[in-house]
Amino acid sequence: MTSIILHTDRHHKIRALFDEYIKLCIARDDRLITFFSEDFSGYTVGSSVLVRDRNEWIKIIQKDFSEVPGRIRTEMRDISIQELSEHIVVVTAFFNIHSPAHEQVLSREVALQVLIFRLEGETWKIVHSGLSVPWHLAKEGEANSLNNLQERNRVLEALVEERTRELNERETFYRLLTEDTLYVFWRADSELHITYISPADERFRGYKAEEVVGHHIFELFNEEGIAIVTEALPRRQEAEQAGGTPDFVDFEAPHRCKDGSVIWGEVFLKAVQDEDGSITGFHGITREITKRKQMQDQIRQLAFYDTLTQLPNRRLLSDRLNQALIAGKRTGLHGALMFIDLDNFKPLNDKYGHFVGDLLLIEAANRLKSCVREMDTVARFGGDEFVVMLASLMTDPAQSIAHARVVAEKIRVRLADVYYLNLAREAEAENIIEYRCSASIGVFVFLGHETGADDILKCADKAMYQAKAAGRDTIRFYQEEEQT
Repeated sequence: MTSIILHTDRHHKIRALFDEYIKLCIARDDRLITFFSEDFSGYTVGSSVLVRDRNEWIKIIQKDFSEVPGRIRTEMRDISIQELSEHIVVVTAFFNIHSPAHEQVLSREVALQVLIFRLEGETWKIVHSGLSVPWHLAKEGEANSLNNLQERNRVLEALVEERTRELNERETFYRLLTEDTLYVFWRADSELHITYISPADERFRGYKAEEVVGHHIFELFNEEGIAIVTEALPRRQEAEQAGGTPDFVDFEAPHRCKDGSVIWGEVFLKAVQDEDGSITGFHGITREITKRKQMQDQIRQLAFYDTLTQLPNRRLLSDRLNQALIAGKRTGLHGALMFIDLDNFKPLNDKYGHFVGDLLLIEAANRLKSCVREMDTVARFGGDEFVVMLASLMTDPAQSIAHARVVAEKIRVRLADVYYLNLAREAEAENIIEYRCSASIGVFVFLGHETGADDILKCADKAMYQAKAAGRDTIRFYQEEEQT
């Protein structure tokens, strides 16, 4: 099945690029490196380190090709192509790998390939790659773990076959399954004190079993993780009270490591009950998902934030505006949206170029953030246009308008202050110019049930154009005579 949520032409273009990329990869063709952006990052198969240098990534690819030079074959299982913005597309593909020399090792496993394409000029380039293959027996520094994986696979298969014939006690067999795995198996009593934890926890977090057993389960997590666990635990009881069959409760939470670092784990927890239905303990499985969380954060950053100013983009602004409308309908509190356009930005860009223009936009973004509360939203709408949303003002419309007017005036004055911009690109060099750039501000005060998000943006935009027509460096409220 294929999931497509982008324009047809763009879908065909990205799918063709992805197919060509896979074709070159399985053919072990060095032309593969032309797909990578200069601003590339990626995770290798046998390492937990994020590679940020394109040249280093090319060396890893070449090493991979040299270790397995023969042609491999892939069997596509599923592919999803998702447009995050006009310039960013994510391709997620699931497939089987068939290697002639190691067919029995990988052919039944499913690999996950995530590629993030970004439009650079007229060309789509890969800016991030993540490949998840069940090569968990890779040694440090290996670009391709097939040789080691095959050898270890033979040893493990022989060991399992021998032990299966010899083991008579269930506990011994249980230990074989739980202690020679990358997943962490654990048990706890009814008060959530750890009674057993598998050796995999030492590989992940650095704690030996004797340092964990007897301690409360909360000690596995940091403060954020404890809050997540506290919220997740009642779900089992709620499901039982609703007449459902109690099953595993799953959640994702940050775990504390002995060296002070934090890793993310996906936890599956289930209660153990006696014949009377009383809980006698808990058992669970934890698997590390740090890489996945990092990739999700990177994708979210690309999808919802402006790369220049790090402000929320249109998509995130729209989501927050809709949330404000829902909250306003419930609480009766007004909100205000300001459409802000820099008056003298284009002459600066024309005279000094985009580099200096970008410096002004970054400074303007910082000034806007300093003028509002943490709960408010400052977004870059595009070009030299910004949007400020004030949430949860007052129930009284006149008081809300008065508050919005004070904030708008504060923004107008702050943006009109002189800008000191360094024309030199090198950090240690200085070629400072002074520049003044005022702003035209349009404001619309709204209540949740009165209008929709698109209409609010249009009203604020219209008010902004009224401010420009009034001579710029000024503020106008939409239908001001009705709002004052």
